[in-house]
Amino acid sequence: MAVRNFSRFTNIIFSFLFLIIVLIVGVIGFLIIEPDYTLLEAVYMTIITISTVGFREVHEPTQGTMIFISLLIVTSFGTFAYAVSAISAYIIDGEFRAYFKEYKVKSVVSKLKNHVVICGYGRNGSQAVTVMEKHKQPFVIVENDSVAIEDIKKHSPEALIVVGDATHDEVLIEAGIENAKSLITTLPSDSNNLFVVLSARSINKNLKIISRASEDNSDKKLRIAGANNVIMPDKIGGAHMASLVMKPDIIEFIDYISAQEQIDINLEEISFDELPSKFKNKTITEIGIRQLTGANIIGLKGSDGDFVINPKPTTIITSKIKMFVLGTPDQIKKLKELFHV
Repeated sequence: MAVRNFSRFTNIIFSFLFLIIVLIVGVIGFLIIEPDYTLLEAVYMTIITISTVGFREVHEPTQGTMIFISLLIVTSFGTFAYAVSAISAYIIDGEFRAYFKEYKVKSVVSKLKNHVVICGYGRNGSQAVTVMEKHKQPFVIVENDSVAIEDIKKHSPEALIVVGDATHDEVLIEAGIENAKSLITTLPSDSNNLFVVLSARSINKNLKIISRASEDNSDKKLRIAGANNVIMPDKIGGAHMASLVMKPDIIEFIDYISAQEQIDINLEEISFDELPSKFKNKTITEIGIRQLTGANIIGLKGSDGDFVINPKPTTIITSKIKMFVLGTPDQIKKLKELFHV
């Protein structure tokens, strides 16, 4: 679509260039053949000649003028008609608006920082978009399927869309991958996801990459390519259903606190770097999150990547540790205000 818009726009530019050339030739010709013509009169005669509107001539034409007018009509009529048809088609087809919307998207994306790039708008991609919108996280969608693009416009009219193949470096760069903080690739093909991960990692070494996978043997390949996390929806779905049979109440409770649709409870992640200096290298008791906000620290992720469930009050929050805090929206709001996150 972008290539077609550019092609149409290029045709219009060339049409205008040819028209300008014809106009210049016509003006110069009239000035040479009719020395009594002023510049304005020569321009007027050229315009009514190439547009074939049939207005009255400035002076009674001489035989030489009539021959020149005939030649000018023959040589310019095709160019004029083509330019009019190209412009009309561009406007009527809505491509004029589409071109400038695409230009606006590129302008906005070029200014984004710490956004999320979502490759693919299938079931997983659309769910990721819903979460990003809920948390007001800036994101860019990369999609090449016209049906999916129309679906995005219908359900997320304000979404920034880059039309193209996500496996191509230039498309990822257009989506602002160099300044992004994360990439989620949910393409249906594991091999395409692998290409996206390789390209994204080569462009942005600090990017957090989350990839979808269908086959068990794709997990290792994607991680070697540079993915931080690999999600297998089918495998997770099967395990989840089995867990609902074995421990239904526990699973329902976990779903309740993690479901994106819930409005009465939030699970927030706070890293050591986000803490104000007075809270760093302090114990959980000394930080006093529960006393100050009412929220609870339910888990930690240590500097070694291991998780600690229900950490002790004497645990010291040091560098590279992340805290997982559970609370109501009001409690989490107080927490963010307290820590300025």
